[in-house]
Amino acid sequence: MMTSSFLFCFAPELYYVLCALIFLGLSLGATARPERDYRLSVFLAGIGLFICLSCVGAKGTLFAGAYRVDLFSQIFKVLLAFGLFLVLFVCSELEGIARRHHSEFYLLLFTCTLALMMLVSGVHLLSIYVALELSSYCLYILVALRKERSVGMAAGLKYFLVGISASAMMLFGLGILYGTTGALYLSDLARLMPAAAARPAVMVGLVLSLAGFLFKMALCPFHIWAPDVYQGGANQVSAYIATVSKVAAAAVLVRVLSAGAGNAYLTHALGFLSVVTMTLGNLAAIAQKDLKRLLAYSSIAHAGYILIGLLSGQGAGQVGVIFYAVSLLLMKFTVFLVVIKVAVRGENPRIGDLAGLHRRAPVLALALMVSLFSLAGLPPFIGFTAKFLVFTAAMEAGFFGLVLVAMINVVISLYYYLQVLKAAYFLPEETPGAALRITPATQGAAIALILLMIGGGLFPAGLLHVARAAAGTLL
Repeated sequence: MMTSSFLFCFAPELYYVLCALIFLGLSLGATARPERDYRLSVFLAGIGLFICLSCVGAKGTLFAGAYRVDLFSQIFKVLLAFGLFLVLFVCSELEGIARRHHSEFYLLLFTCTLALMMLVSGVHLLSIYVALELSSYCLYILVALRKERSVGMAAGLKYFLVGISASAMMLFGLGILYGTTGALYLSDLARLMPAAAARPAVMVGLVLSLAGFLFKMALCPFHIWAPDVYQGGANQVSAYIATVSKVAAAAVLVRVLSAGAGNAYLTHALGFLSVVTMTLGNLAAIAQKDLKRLLAYSSIAHAGYILIGLLSGQGAGQVGVIFYAVSLLLMKFTVFLVVIKVAVRGENPRIGDLAGLHRRAPVLALALMVSLFSLAGLPPFIGFTAKFLVFTAAMEAGFFGLVLVAMINVVISLYYYLQVLKAAYFLPEETPGAALRITPATQGAAIALILLMIGGGLFPAGLLHVARAAAGTLL
């Protein structure tokens, strides 16, 4: 494999370091200028997306082999940059964060995205751990930045406590793995794992090491933070956690689990977690009235679906997970776009607050309908194709029972997604008011997302080709 130059391989990360330093300098200013910060952040995020696209072809290993730059990592860096751009795009009315903290908000978002980019390229256990911790601490602070201090601090503290517990377990597990195998690189673990997997200490170390990744994906039993954090964080912060953070978590799980592929004990354990996670997420979502809590439980359920693809082994399962990550980014952001525009003062919207949305903002109501149908896995949307790929890979790997449980959960999820649509299209407004003020840019973004979700479902060949190429560069 021909190695690209250091600057070409590391350009996205260096650029996001520069962006973080710019906002660090702005945060030190005596006067807050939110409008300037917003315009600059969108401009810088747009350039960052262009740089990531330009570096897709970079290949090589950096820092004594601890950092791998390949098509898999570069594709996910593009997704992370795209997700950050989308989140920053909807920050024009950042009502959930005090004006004096806007510079710090953008500083933390760029720093967290940098950490997630490092996470998807890490192939050394310590580099993965450090990147995971950096991203997590940025998110803890972002959640606590909410203007309603009591709400934000309570959610941030719960997020922090669950996070450090998972982090401690993960670090202990990594220590056990290193002590029993002597390996720190994923490639070495993949080579040694088939022979060492029968040793109880290795299995204990592997299971504990996965705790940090299970926490990031909000998989059971590390899911308890998600509903309170989604509800307690500012709407834009919740959107970032539900989209960008989840994409990175899926990427690193694909890379890490490829090192332990074929282990029967690990497969059974993760299969059980998948069933519990998706079932708990869907059943708990039914009872929710707060829209962000409902989306949190929905994200938990989708983490269970993604785990099915991860269990299906290398090849089709990995392709399905990559495709699923792209679809989840589009679907979840579209729903949060509606949440942010409906909650004009940055409050937490309830399902009933969507009443009359089809009259107040027809384009947003249509975007909400398409995204929810896609999340439910209905054709012809991208969510259907993503589930089809994951479930097909699982069937080929012999996990018929797991797919059956997943299909039952898909039917359950239809109920609460339809409840949201019922509010948007059929419930009358309690106090009829004027239409929502939706800018042409927001309408254009909503239409583009609708087309992407439909196009990804009807014409998935291009995205599938990219996913297969990315999966082919893994261990």
